[in-house]
Amino acid sequence: MQNAPAFTASNLVLGVDVGSTTVKTVLVDPKTQRILWSDYQRHETKQAEKVMEQLKAASAAFPGIARIFMTGSGAEPLTQPLGAKFVQEVNAVTMAVDRLHPEAGSVIELGGQDAKIIIYKASGENGSKRAIASMNDKCASGTGATIDKCLVKLGLDPRDIGSMAWDDSKLHPVAAKCGVFAETDIVNLVKSGIPSREILCSLANAIVMQNLSVLTRGNTLLHSVVLLGGPNTYLKFLQHCWRQRIVETWKERGHTFPEDDITKLIFVPPNSDLYAAFGAAIYGMHEPEHRRLSRPR
Repeated sequence: MQNAPAFTASNLVLGVDVGSTTVKTVLVDPKTQRILWSDYQRHETKQAEKVMEQLKAASAAFPGIARIFMTGSGAEPLTQPLGAKFVQEVNAVTMAVDRLHPEAGSVIELGGQDAKIIIYKASGENGSKRAIASMNDKCASGTGATIDKCLVKLGLDPRDIGSMAWDDSKLHPVAAKCGVFAETDIVNLVKSGIPSREILCSLANAIVMQNLSVLTRGNTLLHSVVLLGGPNTYLKFLQHCWRQRIVETWKERGHTFPEDDITKLIFVPPNSDLYAAFGAAIYGMHEPEHRRLSRPR
């Protein structure tokens, strides 16, 4: 999302997603629900500092910002000092998807240390749906943190692998149930002289299979499937791995789906790394406009 020219508006809404590794901020016009300004940055463990940096940048570009809604694992302690309101992150993601993709059947979001799967099930004869959400709660395995740590073992930067292609011809066992075990397996593969591409595809496969087997809680993903979060946004090989394994699961379970264009059936939408922040802003649009929230100075 390109930063828009500055203009004055006092009713704009800021959504901030304070994750375990990154801070994402969006500025939304409630009249059009359009993102006017956004930023996505790693905070390098300095969450509060990065939040203030982004809020000041947004405030400088758009004078009059006064309403801030925050989500993410690191957001709640920052809400009181900022006069902001906290929004639970599964609710934020669900609200964003409901707004932008009412046709969605499922959502898979990978964050720095959490993973979410949301499956929409029909709940009545009027076409209404209810969201069944599942989130990892005990370990950061199968998330961006596992990928980051394994990249360190490989001596690679995340920017080096964004366009790497998916290749399942030579996959090796990687234990994705535990991040520590995954790192151990990666180290052993490196010592064995396995090429980095094979190791990363093996890691992607382990992450995908782990989440499909655990977070779905025995349910079958429904199409269309929306892929969200930093890892799904920036790692092409991970996107392709999701598509292959999800389609295989559908075929094994006899799930009927249109096979003409899988990239549209299992897809990464624009601004896929910003959905939780956008959802927090959407939540804020339903709050009374007179609600007093702070503005960074």
